[in-house]
Amino acid sequence: MGDAIRTHRDDGVLEVVLDRPKANAIDLATSRAMGEVFAAFRDDDTVRVAVLRAAGSKFFCAGWDLKAAADGDAVDGDYGVGGFGGLQELRGLNKPVIVAVNGICCGGGLELALSGDIILAADTATFALPEIRSGTVADAASIKLPKRIPYHVAMEMLLSGRWLDAAEAHRWGFVNRVLPGEELAEAARTLARELAAGPPLVQAAIKEIVRDAEGARFQDTMNRVTRRQLGTVDRLYGSEDNLEGARAFAEKRDPVWKGR
Repeated sequence: MGDAIRTHRDDGVLEVVLDRPKANAIDLATSRAMGEVFAAFRDDDTVRVAVLRAAGSKFFCAGWDLKAAADGDAVDGDYGVGGFGGLQELRGLNKPVIVAVNGICCGGGLELALSGDIILAADTATFALPEIRSGTVADAASIKLPKRIPYHVAMEMLLSGRWLDAAEAHRWGFVNRVLPGEELAEAARTLARELAAGPPLVQAAIKEIVRDAEGARFQDTMNRVTRRQLGTVDRLYGSEDNLEGARAFAEKRDPVWKGR
């Protein structure tokens, strides 16, 4: 996958580091490499949680690599499995993804961060969708952001391109926690280990239910859950882990999750 993407596995956690100086912008080749990494993560039962972070301290990700575009990378080219950055359109990803934003997070970089489940940010991180200033649209953010934060705040970001600091991003709710920059990576790893110790079948069911509910009425998704029409829910009910949770509660001990 080259030097642009580095990975490390430990105790059920996959750490993915984007390292493309100086702005960690993503070209087509990098996007395809990230897609391969996250698709493998999705399909590997030995890893339960992923952490996405970036090298350096100034940039998390500046989004689409305009220099590569000037050299021939087409904006509608082959981003690979999972779409831009490997996460945005990756089907069937039913494991938690933590994003650690260490610096400037703009354009496609913000869209990539929004593809995670939990976002931690350094206190120096900044966020923006400046696409409108270059005559294009932040398409994924236009879909996602108004569902994540108040409509009028999202629309101001999309229509004006204004920047938010980490404190404001936290206040509007699309950043879970703000930390000193030197503590960010370890905080993400600690949270990842905590989630990796949890019940993977339940986590998978939660992600599929949430994803199904995005485009459905409440009762429609509830019906699919109670009728076991979602694959992860059907797998959970009647599983060893489902019984283990009840037994551990009754026996006043910590559960031992096996993922089956």
